[in-house]
Amino acid sequence: MSRIFLLILAGLKFGKLFGTVGTMLIAIGVYAIVFGWRYAIGIVAMLFVHEMGHYLAARQRGVDVGMPTFIPFVGAWIELKQRPHDAETEAYIGLAGPLLGTVGAIGAYFLARNYGTSWLLAVAYTGFFINLINMIPLPPLDGGRVTAVLSPRIWLLGVPIIGVLLWYQFSFILLLVAILAFPHVMAALRFDKNHPANQAYYEVSPRVRWEYGLLYVGLIAFLAFMTNDVQRQLSGVSRYDTEQSQQSGEV
Repeated sequence: MSRIFLLILAGLKFGKLFGTVGTMLIAIGVYAIVFGWRYAIGIVAMLFVHEMGHYLAARQRGVDVGMPTFIPFVGAWIELKQRPHDAETEAYIGLAGPLLGTVGAIGAYFLARNYGTSWLLAVAYTGFFINLINMIPLPPLDGGRVTAVLSPRIWLLGVPIIGVLLWYQFSFILLLVAILAFPHVMAALRFDKNHPANQAYYEVSPRVRWEYGLLYVGLIAFLAFMTNDVQRQLSGVSRYDTEQSQQSGEV
């Protein structure tokens, strides 16, 4: 009987792992059809590193959490099976994803520079860009979770940012984010910091607010710089390839 129980338990664990590995392989396959297999593996790796930042932080803080799930052209996420204990815990989990994701993008960037591979440089750019977009201060994005420790009213700053992005470059993903963010925007408008439940959840020391605020702003600045810099390098590589192909055609 004990052996049967252990086999069932192992099967359940395998099923959870298969959900992650299976959706990961599907995402790689879809991306490979559109972008090629090397970039496909790279972008899924960037998403995986980002989500594992959330996963490890949640486990560290004692929050029950599921393994990452991937959907092509939407992204990836982990399921928090319980609400974080307080706003500081929520911010800690929210910030861990972009932080570890940035480390992954930096790794891809230095590999691209060392080996002179443009596809790895494209992977690094995507990694920086994904983490930068996730820092918009509006749930369900990570920036909304981080800024909750400062004040939920900061979520209102994310509304014009999403609006401008949708206006200049419409994206289904951004539209989905805007729809999912609507209840949070309404909650920010009605937020009463003096309500006992809000005081219990959002009460943190000024030092904690300063720490998260500086980390948040600093990470945004770094990601914005790297996104712009790597995009400039990719443009240079593209122009060089075009010139080389034109010269080859003339010869």
